[in-house]
Amino acid sequence: MTAAEFAAKIRDREQCVGYWVVLDAPIATERLARLGYDYVALDGQHGLIGNAGLLSNLMAIDAGGRSVGLVRVESAEPAAIGRALDFGAGGVIVPLIDTAEDAARAVSAARYPAGGRRSYGPMRSMLRIGPTPAEADESVLVLAMIETPDGLANLDEICAVPGLDGVYVGPSDLCLAVGGRFPNDPEVADVFEAALERVRTAAARAGIAAGIHNPTGEQAARRLAEGFTFATVASDLVHLEQAAAAHLKAVRGG
Repeated sequence: MTAAEFAAKIRDREQCVGYWVVLDAPIATERLARLGYDYVALDGQHGLIGNAGLLSNLMAIDAGGRSVGLVRVESAEPAAIGRALDFGAGGVIVPLIDTAEDAARAVSAARYPAGGRRSYGPMRSMLRIGPTPAEADESVLVLAMIETPDGLANLDEICAVPGLDGVYVGPSDLCLAVGGRFPNDPEVADVFEAALERVRTAAARAGIAAGIHNPTGEQAARRLAEGFTFATVASDLVHLEQAAAAHLKAVRGG
């Protein structure tokens, strides 16, 4: 699937499933990108991936041939967004969006003039995305993370920002934002679920996609059934540890 095809699916709110990568291990990422996930997202905010790693892993995703590479950038700064897109990302997930103004800045950083302020220098992305500015703008996604008290309070205004393709829930931070003491705090489970419904319905009213991060495929399936447009299963590091622990338990029988 090309970046343009994936962008069209998300904008049409067709359901998609992705995988989350935090390790700078391009060979592993390439194997993951061959499995059939619609997208593979590289975590440039909390993941263990630097600039060179983002480039190498995006190339690995493209080599896999079936998934589109997304990048969660470290911030809404134009340099971070532009770098990820120049490396060949099919879209950016932008953290800590508190206001419509934050979302508008992120959109502007991902679009070329006259619709934005992205600087032209697609050293690698022009091989697959674009290369003209209009083609590139049409092919890449901008997704705003909803994960803070202010982001939740300003949800409708954020969703209404022109050019924003979707919102993406960071459940750990959103749980803290609604009063949780730690991610998945059961004491705020009802409040958290109500917040998720607010995100889904606000996105639907605005005609944009709503996505969410999930620890398991089972939970991802549940969120898609509830009406989310796209759901990510996380992550390579967690799954590596889980698989290793399961094998150790099988050997030792404990």
